[in-house]
Amino acid sequence: MKAFTTENLRNLAVIGHGDAGKTQLTASLMYVAGSTPRWGKVDEGTTVTDYDDDSIARKVSLNNNFAHVEYADSKLNIIDTPGYAAFVSHARPALRVADCALVVVDGVNGIEVQTEKTWSYANEFLLPRFMVINKLDKENSDFGHALETATSSFARSIVPFTLPIGSEANFKGVVDVVHQKAYEFDANGKAKEIPMPESGKDVFERTRERLIEIVAESDDALMEKYFADGTLPEEDIYPNLAKAIAKSRLCPVYAVSAGNLVGLQILLDHIVEFGPNPATHEAEYGFKDADLSGDRVSRKYSNDEPFSAYVFRTIADPFAGRINVMKVVSGKVESDATVFNSTRDSQERLGALHVINGKTLEKVNSAQTGDIIAVVKLKDTQTGDTLCDKANPIVYPKVEYPEAAIAFAIEPKSRADEEKISVALHKILEEDPSLHFERDAQTKEFILSGSGQLHIETVVDKLKNRYHVEVALHPPKVPYKETITASAEVQGRHKKQSGGRGQFGDCKVIFEPLERGGGFEWVDKIFGGAVPQNFRPAIEKGIIEAAAGGAVAGYPLVDFKVTLIDGSYHTVDSDEHSFRAAGRKAFRAAMEKAKPTLLEPIMDVEVFTPLEFSGDIMGDLNSRRGRVGGMEMRGKQQVIKAKVPLSEMLDYQSKLNSVTQARGSYHMQFSHYDPLPHNLAQKVIDEAVAAGRVRAHEDDE
Repeated sequence: MKAFTTENLRNLAVIGHGDAGKTQLTASLMYVAGSTPRWGKVDEGTTVTDYDDDSIARKVSLNNNFAHVEYADSKLNIIDTPGYAAFVSHARPALRVADCALVVVDGVNGIEVQTEKTWSYANEFLLPRFMVINKLDKENSDFGHALETATSSFARSIVPFTLPIGSEANFKGVVDVVHQKAYEFDANGKAKEIPMPESGKDVFERTRERLIEIVAESDDALMEKYFADGTLPEEDIYPNLAKAIAKSRLCPVYAVSAGNLVGLQILLDHIVEFGPNPATHEAEYGFKDADLSGDRVSRKYSNDEPFSAYVFRTIADPFAGRINVMKVVSGKVESDATVFNSTRDSQERLGALHVINGKTLEKVNSAQTGDIIAVVKLKDTQTGDTLCDKANPIVYPKVEYPEAAIAFAIEPKSRADEEKISVALHKILEEDPSLHFERDAQTKEFILSGSGQLHIETVVDKLKNRYHVEVALHPPKVPYKETITASAEVQGRHKKQSGGRGQFGDCKVIFEPLERGGGFEWVDKIFGGAVPQNFRPAIEKGIIEAAAGGAVAGYPLVDFKVTLIDGSYHTVDSDEHSFRAAGRKAFRAAMEKAKPTLLEPIMDVEVFTPLEFSGDIMGDLNSRRGRVGGMEMRGKQQVIKAKVPLSEMLDYQSKLNSVTQARGSYHMQFSHYDPLPHNLAQKVIDEAVAAGRVRAHEDDE
């Protein structure tokens, strides 16, 4: 494949709600453009971009996938993004590198939840948009209704560039509002010009008038001409449409059916004619250092600038190995070039450059500014890294993913699986930065976190099918802690004699509760030689060891102070081991008097919800023992702030989806520990005893 110039590139991120038809639209555009001889179908599992077995089985896109189309001397790089809530965050890196978003709307349902979410992502990246109203051949589809939901949902000039001819099963053609022509389409999606239909002529005229108004509003000189003449000549309309789209002042809308190929050729024509190329963007900004500190530096989208590229996707291919997908932001690059990974301060040799069609890699010799390419088997490079010219370093900020919404403890089913799970999960995490995997230091569980239960389930399936690792999922343990609520003065005495040298250690200590967050405090108040100085740390160590095993349910005991006030020793039998044992015995004696209790983690929670659901959300948080602390509006969303016990939040995502019709989201982080109510504490203690988690005390005798 030849290297395309920046002006002839169109980078499109296809976004929208799940089941709006994004993957089918991508496959149909490829077929109409002649990029593939076979028309791929989602229902048959034959589309280019959904090639993964799991995607085919579920008929759901699980991550960003790629295709390219050569059409009218231009190259269209298409990124097919997921639309289901569990995977929709993957649209963010796609929109980060795209030059235009192709927003797909279901012609039956209109604007839906994830359309709103991905539209807001596009707003973050200041991205121009085309809108496609799809499935207009389906029963109950309604172009006018879908258009109305779009104009009421989004504050932007949304204007049809094509209008449908016919509806539902009779949807056979479109009117091109811009060029004032009408077309019908054959079974292969090829357009045939037909006379302009008489019916709907008033809609066409109103739409075209609105189009001319928007062009006039984009320039003062054009506005004067429009007021003087009541319209604009054709030579003023076409070039200024492209400018208005590039500046996000206009979002063109297209009537199509990816299922019967109606309207797609005109859409392709308009993408080439009016779609922004990479050079229409402002410069990209970054920093000289990987910690993103200091002065900002910039790169223009130009071949004359030093080379730089942003890596936005990593694919763990079982045959090719790790594939890094990147956008060339500035300069140009050739195969076998040596470049600098400024994020990790290392050199990388690129080897062969490729373009991607689904799972197929095709070699290219070079790539110019704005193109999207793939490189295999780089040694250090990961998603979010910047590659550049070492003499002109720049580091682009990484795309931020939403915080994980759900967590499960993950447990290998066998010893063999336990040995393989770390390597397998590492490869999956390379592909999917929205996943998190960690070991809880307190509960010793491996925790896998993601954006929803379906997200985690697909990871489990991938572990089994791709890496032959079987795991079980269960809700994570809540990291309770224990503390004391009363003071106690106790003696810990360890004495053991069984022939030969014995063991002897004796200490007198006072246990006192501290404020929440006080941790552990040790005070040595012995004066004189009741216990030699070299044995006293052993008493402290014995108490700390015992506290780690808890007093009532096997959880660490915290927020207490121990004061050493007296003791005794034996000149022959005393040693460090004996005084450690004495410290453990003092701890057990104190727990009988100091009234130990359980503490639970409390989380700072922020819930983002449409205003109409805020009452239901607050009621639900109250039912979870939450304390609502305030509300505020951010944009169109109500933000509810509350402090809620972690144990009550383990299943919150599914409840939030149910209450808000999947339009809500939430964020939480640890706040502090509070005492667990007695009735709930007893339940946790009983469960710990039944599960054998309460540690048996060592035999110190």
